[in-house]
Amino acid sequence: MFTGLVETVGTLCGRGAERLRIRPAKKLEALRYGESVAVNGCCLTLERELPDGTLEFYTLSETLKRTNLGLLPVGAKLNMERALRLGDRLGGHIVSGHVDATAEVISYSKRADGDYELKLTLPASLAREVVEKGSVAIDGVSLTVVEVGETHFTVHLIPVTRSDTALADREPGSTVNLEGDVIGKYVIRQLEFRSGAPERRESSISMDTLREAGFL
Repeated sequence: MFTGLVETVGTLCGRGAERLRIRPAKKLEALRYGESVAVNGCCLTLERELPDGTLEFYTLSETLKRTNLGLLPVGAKLNMERALRLGDRLGGHIVSGHVDATAEVISYSKRADGDYELKLTLPASLAREVVEKGSVAIDGVSLTVVEVGETHFTVHLIPVTRSDTALADREPGSTVNLEGDVIGKYVIRQLEFRSGAPERRESSISMDTLREAGFL
């Protein structure tokens, strides 16, 4: 499990033979073989640390196909976070490291009020889990949803997010990884069972349904 608080930004050094090689900007101390590291929000298992500090991770073809890890060019910046330890502060929100969908950046711009806004397409498969003022992980970064439309949603980036994560490098057309709120997934699942249709992926659950059930 992770919190969505990025520890360092890494540079993609190589991809091949089902492995990713990433050089973190800041050394991650006391790394252990087999430990979990979230890379752009995708939980990967560390295989080895090379003498120059480059980290090597095994990546399934399914991982490369369903996330942006198979799309980003060598030299791209990646967000990195080590797994949460019991007793650590949960400063962001609970992030599992399992990417639900990818989305395209529509725009990244400075608003008239001075805030920086990131606008993304909203995948239909994730639409029920993205709610205003709710949490979402974008390339592994814990963020609060500002606005939700039928086909898009927006978040605002504070200065530390722009300076200390790779999101500042995203531009229109870029593909990012998304993970919906873990708690929201369980709420939706329970409501599906209440409605008697747990097997259906398409659901009649709406914001009104959530309010009536006391979740909002």
